[in-house]
Amino acid sequence: MIDNDEWLVVGLITSCHGINGQVKVKSLSDFEERFLKPGMRWLQKENETPSKIELTSGFKQPGKDTFVIKLQGINTRNLAEQLKKHKILVKTNKLPELKKQEFHLLELINLQVKTLENNELKIIGKVINLENEKNNLLVIELFKKQRKVLVPFVKEIVPIVDIKNKFLIINPPKGLLEL
Repeated sequence: MIDNDEWLVVGLITSCHGINGQVKVKSLSDFEERFLKPGMRWLQKENETPSKIELTSGFKQPGKDTFVIKLQGINTRNLAEQLKKHKILVKTNKLPELKKQEFHLLELINLQVKTLENNELKIIGKVINLENEKNNLLVIELFKKQRKVLVPFVKEIVPIVDIKNKFLIINPPKGLLEL
């Protein structure tokens, strides 16, 4: 199992592209250079140990959130087929520098979750994980109910994120925390 403190999943290989070993990648990152700029990356199949591989080239498909990349040593369609469903990882110590008020999604894990009730902030749980295959969802463990809920990470529901003080405030629609 991968330690979340060491690795970050930035893409998923979805299919082959052509006959020369290129693969299509669904991006799970806001940083396009992860699929465009040559350099070392890591591939992981399911929960196996990641293996190092070099990205030699890549381009973004027009109008899509997918990239076509070329990996060193993958020169045939058959080899590319074997990489389907592999995750592309980067080490968390290689995260890009951010501007003030920006943060990496990984930094949300372990933040306290608060709600505003009767003009008072109340701690209701903590962020224990992220799900971002299709959309960014916070996995929140509710203290009172001893269960987990998925909360969409959108400005309307999560208006305040305070990384420095280790909390975020949610404004859940009625019934969301009961699902």
